[in-house]
Amino acid sequence: MKALRITAMLLGAMLATSAMAQTAPATQKKVKDHRTQPEVFFLQEGDVANSLELLPPPPDMASVQFLYDKARYDWGKAQRKTERGEQAFQDARVGGDGVPRAFSEAFGIDITADGTPEIYKLVVGMREDAGDLATRDAKNYYNRVRPFAFFEEMTCNPEQQEELSTNGSYPSGHTSIGWATALVLSEINPDRIDEILDRGFQMGESRVICGYHFQSDVDAGRVVAAGAVARLHADEGFNKQLDKAKKEFARLQKEGKVKPGKKNHAIHN
Repeated sequence: MKALRITAMLLGAMLATSAMAQTAPATQKKVKDHRTQPEVFFLQEGDVANSLELLPPPPDMASVQFLYDKARYDWGKAQRKTERGEQAFQDARVGGDGVPRAFSEAFGIDITADGTPEIYKLVVGMREDAGDLATRDAKNYYNRVRPFAFFEEMTCNPEQQEELSTNGSYPSGHTSIGWATALVLSEINPDRIDEILDRGFQMGESRVICGYHFQSDVDAGRVVAAGAVARLHADEGFNKQLDKAKKEFARLQKEGKVKPGKKNHAIHN
């Protein structure tokens, strides 16, 4: 009888535990967008186009497209011990003031928190809309192995390899940041559109040089970047900050603090 009572008590405890597990609230999904990090997001999850639905799958390893990825990977390795390779190394730093600094020369004036606060806030504020939200769905679904891991070789900066190995290669978030930033800065300073877009394009190619991404990752990154910028233009907070940035730029240009660009020379010659 004693054994039966113990068995009944254990069974009751098990049933109670099971009931509690079924009624306990589900673990809340961690939010990572404007609601939790407004300094680097204007948008919320679900606002941008779904990259998984927008993009085709990454190239199959038996495809001609993958052969092109391999050829571009080999091209990138050949650039690493050159001046262009050094630029690629620097382009990997998109945190903090990395993106404003990368575009300053092309934009025609240093983009800094003190000297151009409104432009700086705009550039930093849209960073993860392009780099994270625009790429998140496809990255998580495909979880594509990065080229340095696939070929079991070093990158241009081994210190970043462990971190990069934790997320997918397709599409490239750094490329999306660079191209989205270039599109927006070109709107603010159309006189230097050639320089600005070229700089944004090169930020994507830098990912190939470093071995962080395949060329197809980079190409896809530019597609989702364009979609992110289109969506940003429908966001009230972004538009307000863009207007502030344009007014700040107009003042700086009037004060003669902005270097003229190719378009400016063409108009006045």
